[in-house]
Amino acid sequence: MAEITSNAGHTPHRGGIRRSKKLSTKVDLTPMVDLGFLLITFFIFTTSMTQPRTMKLYLPAGDVPGTNFGKSTALTIIPVAGNKVFYYHGDLASALQENLYGVTSFAVNNGIGNIIQLKQKALGSNGRFRKEDLMLIIKPSLDASYQNVVNALDEVLIHDLKHYAFVDLEPVEKDQLLQLGIK
Repeated sequence: MAEITSNAGHTPHRGGIRRSKKLSTKVDLTPMVDLGFLLITFFIFTTSMTQPRTMKLYLPAGDVPGTNFGKSTALTIIPVAGNKVFYYHGDLASALQENLYGVTSFAVNNGIGNIIQLKQKALGSNGRFRKEDLMLIIKPSLDASYQNVVNALDEVLIHDLKHYAFVDLEPVEKDQLLQLGIK
């Protein structure tokens, strides 16, 4: 703590006029320096103790551009412009032939969440698969907003999907979206 020292010297009175004592204003800063060194030591110690935390990212092995997956368990969603989502079940060619595709939105009612729920129920009622086997593939288009990608990740969290991936949009899919008039 700072300390103010005073002279205890006594001066005799002159002619009836009293003067106030003048105190010395010398401040001792030794405790402040000690506190500074303690704080520096504390911060150096705590920063060396904290380790950066990162999330592990599991990528498929090899340099092959595609990864094989069960076509009956896959659901691909493509966020496009205007808060719309193009989706298809399995691979694109068979989904177009069997009419297993559509366009929806991120709405709470009748949006992509309902499509995911229906796919999970279908997998759960099938004897070969469980609803946890659903593989959601998210392929954002260049016209999709950042908010749409975040909404797609929110759907992953809401429906507790264990298997999902972000993949680049293939040229075949881009061409098919243009043919269908979806941008």
